[in-house]
Amino acid sequence: MPSRKVNLVEGEYYHLFNRGVDKRDIFMDKEDVERFHQCMIEFNTKVPIGSIYENSFLKEKEKEDTPLVSFISYCLNPNHYHHIMTPLVEKGIESFMQRLGTGYTLYFNNKYKRSGSLFQGKFKASHIDSNEYLLHVSAYVNLNDKTHQLGGSSSKLVRSSWDEYRGIEKMGICNKDIILNQFKNSKEYEQFALSSLIDIQERKKDQRELQDLLID
Repeated sequence: MPSRKVNLVEGEYYHLFNRGVDKRDIFMDKEDVERFHQCMIEFNTKVPIGSIYENSFLKEKEKEDTPLVSFISYCLNPNHYHHIMTPLVEKGIESFMQRLGTGYTLYFNNKYKRSGSLFQGKFKASHIDSNEYLLHVSAYVNLNDKTHQLGGSSSKLVRSSWDEYRGIEKMGICNKDIILNQFKNSKEYEQFALSSLIDIQERKKDQRELQDLLID
């Protein structure tokens, strides 16, 4: 099995993403989205919890509170997800992502009476090697559903950290300071992110037009 091309080291930031096998949906209803989000919270611990069901019986003081990773932003879409995170311990990302993928797949397969892999191989990772890149990728991830122009019923199967950054969701899971401390307030960041979204959509449009010309 080939090794991962990107080394995931403490103190660095990474854009992680994966999608359903054969491009299938990984969230069929709102309950699935909320379950995946719960997995993101409860599997982010140095000591394995066994399962979310088992973890629910532990008292708060018995639960390990040392996280594996720190979330910067995320977006959960019907057939794929995006995370920006940094590992807090050695192999933190690898351990967390393995638990997240396994735990959610077990839940999904049990609920929908299926078997086999749910995700398309290992998660993909890109090293965020500059502050400018971090700012723009945060906008891309926070607004990823809008980047894909999801609407209708699909828009109801989306959850992202966008509301955390706008101050609407108070009890969030992201460490937003690395981003928001570079702006006067959340409103200024919102304007920056929406401007970045326009640039991203224009580039996607240009790429589609170029592909059409090459096909012709």
